[in-house]
This record gives sequence, structure tokens and C-alpha cells, in this order.
Amino acid sequence: MLTESEIQAMVTAAEAVREHAYVPYSGFAVGAALRAEDGTLFAGCNVENASYGLTICAERNAVFQAVAAGARTFDAVAVVTGNGVSPCGACRQVLAEFGPQMTVILANTSGVRRIFTLDQLLPAAFLPSQLPDSPCKS
Repeated sequence: MLTESEIQAMVTAAEAVREHAYVPYSGFAVGAALRAEDGTLFAGCNVENASYGLTICAERNAVFQAVAAGARTFDAVAVVTGNGVSPCGACRQVLAEFGPQMTVILANTSGVRRIFTLDQLLPAAFLPSQLPDSPCKS
């Protein structure tokens, strides 16, 4: 269970990185702060591209940065948008790869927060353990 100060630190980190989002097409800036099991935070923002399919969401950006730094298991993510919207399906699936039970904190720019578990947002997720002979045990 996250403490209020841990939640606030994650939301603050997501708000800060949101300021760096590159969103010339949608104008919809997103920041995410992902917490590894050891408490290390990894932040990511969305980066759009003129070829829309090449855009990366903030949540996946944070996951990829964390994995590049050697982290593999996460217990929480905070996502900040203008309206507090939930992560897209692709981001939910990527998050489930590394922490299917993680806490998901959704916040808007007015400070309103909602908290879920990832399995509430992605019930019956497709997990690595469902693959035959998978070395992953999520």
C-alpha cells in the first residue's frame, strides 16, 4: 500500500515530466511516473510524430526507460493528464507485462486523483505466464 507522500511524489514527478511532452498534433500532454519495487521512479512523457503510428505514450516511455536502466518489476504508476483519463489499451498491456497487480494513480491538472489496480483496468490480461514454455513468471 502506498502512503500519501509516496502517491504525491509520483504525481509530482508525472506532472513535471508532462511539461516536456512533445504534442504538436493533439495538444494532449501526458506524464507518467513508474515506480520500481525498490522505490526508484522512472518518468516518461508522450512524444508525437507526424507519422501518427510512431507516437509513444508516456506510460510506455516510462516503462522502456526503466527497462533500459535494468528494472523489471513495478508496483505503481502515476499518470497525469489534463482530464485524468486512463491509460490506453496498449499501455495497459505493456504495464501488465511487468506488474499485473500494480497500483494505477490517475490524476488531472486540478489535483483530482483516482486509484485503481491494473487488473481492474485490464481484467483477464494476456500475461507472459500464459505462453507455453515462457521463462517469465508474471
